[in-house]
Amino acid sequence: MLLSISNLYKDFWVRPALGKSVVQVPVLRGVELEVSKGEIVGILGDSGSGKSTLAKIILRLLEPSRGKVCYEGKDIFAFSPKEILNWRKRVQIVFQNPFRSLPPRKKVGAILREVVRYHRMAEREEEYGYIHNLLRLVGLSPEDAERFPFQFSGGERQRIAIARSLAVQPEFLILDEPTSNLDLSIQAQVINFLNELRKRLGLTYLFITHDRQLAGYFCDRLLELKEGILCPNERERR
Repeated sequence: MLLSISNLYKDFWVRPALGKSVVQVPVLRGVELEVSKGEIVGILGDSGSGKSTLAKIILRLLEPSRGKVCYEGKDIFAFSPKEILNWRKRVQIVFQNPFRSLPPRKKVGAILREVVRYHRMAEREEEYGYIHNLLRLVGLSPEDAERFPFQFSGGERQRIAIARSLAVQPEFLILDEPTSNLDLSIQAQVINFLNELRKRLGLTYLFITHDRQLAGYFCDRLLELKEGILCPNERERR
């Protein structure tokens, strides 16, 4: 099993108003989830249902209140610093808004080079070739490395965001509403492109969305977050 989550709880402590005592707000309650290698598992849920909180816990951006998150049988919150660095290369995220997730003042090549250099994915003299191959992989041209994000369409920007995630050669991608800010025709292009990448690179996806129709088309298996509890969804793909 690639990803295994058991009995996961997450509570937040918030102050409802000035002068009021803090109160405990449960967000995730006993979440159980298993994802096998090569699967596309969809997580459905309305706004505020806890979808993004779950994604942040899987990425170690938040700690659970209790419960366990294991990757290939190992508790990710018990990783050593070296294991964390390796794991962050294996698990990546594509955010929902390519208009906000890409630095507007950096050229595309610089955005990708920052990731490549930090994770030492290529020698300095090989960086340009590595970046150009990334751009070709997502259907863009090497010349696009010299352009700024605002010079691209929404769908092209999302391809750049995907290229940034693929720069470290991950095996597991969390797709956090990756098409929610795109029009319908561009949504279809991005989803078909993600399907092609999955087959070509052997990727595993956790697809987070509120779009039931899109999830039903794209995912192998659907689950739904309701009041912090992850439940099976009866709708099957196609």
